[in-house]
Amino acid sequence: MQYREILSPAGDKERLIAALDYGADAVYLGGKMFGMRAGAPNFDSESLCEAVELAHSRKKKVYLTVNTLPRNAELAILPEFISEAVNAKIDAMIVADLGVMELIKKFAPEMAIHMSTQTGIVNYATANALYHAGAKRIVLARELSLEEIAEIRKNTPEDLEIEVFVHGAMCVSFSGRCLLSAYLADRDANRGACAQPCRWKYYLTEEKHLNQPLEMQEEPEGTYIFNARDLCMIDHLDKLAEAGVTSFKIEGRAKSAYYVAMVTNAYRMAMNAYLQHPEEYHLPEWIHDEVFKISHRRYCTGFYFGHPNACQYYENSGYISECEVVGVVNRCENHWIHATQRNRFFLGDEIEIIAPNQKPFRCRPEKILNADGEEIETVNHAMMEFSFPCEKEFPENSFIRTKVKSPENEDKCIL
Repeated sequence: MQYREILSPAGDKERLIAALDYGADAVYLGGKMFGMRAGAPNFDSESLCEAVELAHSRKKKVYLTVNTLPRNAELAILPEFISEAVNAKIDAMIVADLGVMELIKKFAPEMAIHMSTQTGIVNYATANALYHAGAKRIVLARELSLEEIAEIRKNTPEDLEIEVFVHGAMCVSFSGRCLLSAYLADRDANRGACAQPCRWKYYLTEEKHLNQPLEMQEEPEGTYIFNARDLCMIDHLDKLAEAGVTSFKIEGRAKSAYYVAMVTNAYRMAMNAYLQHPEEYHLPEWIHDEVFKISHRRYCTGFYFGHPNACQYYENSGYISECEVVGVVNRCENHWIHATQRNRFFLGDEIEIIAPNQKPFRCRPEKILNADGEEIETVNHAMMEFSFPCEKEFPENSFIRTKVKSPENEDKCIL
């Protein structure tokens, strides 16, 4: 069977470790320049070397984003940036600009090149041209259907890898090529500094199209006409695999370590289930439910099944949170879990403990102790250490969460 990769985001070292712990085959991350997530902490030359060393020690790969559209003044410092990446021994560079591609080929001829979704690859002619120019992988435009992906796979060399996004935030603009942020906030989205104006609320009037009214009466304050739902393909990995996808990419370099861990774990478990029984694939319900237990906007399946009538959400741009992380496991000793607090919870609350490659374990602690061994009713101090008895033991960095009561928790994936 063809290699299938779960590719996770790593905005910093904590998120890198979360991705590796919870089953990513590879991670993508950014340096201090030339990346499309300028707001994430990212990695300097020293921490990049450490990140690659850690990933390689676990037999995982690291891809470096070089996917902004650099201006003339930036080209002079690009060779040094490429040299540092080579010294760090990264496995590939993710590139959007053809000039950057040529410079990488010049200064790092052995470097694998992945063409970014910002390149806008929507047909096999472009895919083949990039392959012959030296690309090892193409990250397809997000606007393609499963049928179009399958046709690209059918008409391209077998050793050209295909990557697509399967989960996370979506952009209202074509493959992220947006000018709104630069125009409204003087922050260039094509240089990694998007202010996300598509999430703002707007009024719209257009005097020449009176016969095409856009209803704008959901809220008196305005409506979110550009706001996109989050992408969620957890139920359809088999269809993507059958279409010829090599790498299944999770968006979220600016998201928390908890988010990265939970989404990676869910897609890892889903992929494992598919690889074990590809002909009789059935996604266990608990895996499906995992992606609803993280903070997310309402879900949809993007363009994969044709025109995405349900991809926009006009009421608001807020997040839905079914659960929140309340602690991180430090160690387990003699059936006691020792952890550090992340959010408040109370004695008597039902909690779930999530470890890599495991179904969440539910329990209701009989007692909770603080760092001094005193019994407490509430874990309510930021980053406080606490412990409680548990019949099972869990590895370091397992997460502890509780359910958040909200009517939005009934939200389901929309096709």
